[in-house]
Amino acid sequence: MSNTLAKKLLGRSLRKARVRSKISGTAERPRLTVTISNLHVSAQLIDDVAKSTIVSATTVGAKATGTMTEKCATIGVDIAKKAKKAKVTAVVFDRNGRQYAGRLKALADAARKEGLEF
Repeated sequence: MSNTLAKKLLGRSLRKARVRSKISGTAERPRLTVTISNLHVSAQLIDDVAKSTIVSATTVGAKATGTMTEKCATIGVDIAKKAKKAKVTAVVFDRNGRQYAGRLKALADAARKEGLEF
């Protein structure tokens, strides 16, 4: 692994730990965590008190087409609809050490548009 890649991954893990130390999900306001890889997007609503996942949405196994930004927007809409069914209206957003821009912003905006508050 190159030195710059190792530095980049270390910085991201430090940012992730810093964000996670300040936020926690409850049953009333679960944590919305987002994972974005090169090909897929996943989102979960997690109750950290009960240590359980309430709902999740992912592009893995789905025939999702389009750009990654479009896939993120689709997952944002999907997770918001599933959250409504589970009677969740407000969440705490966990950006997982990522910068709030581009794909992550597309997912968050789509979820907000569907009525999820954060």
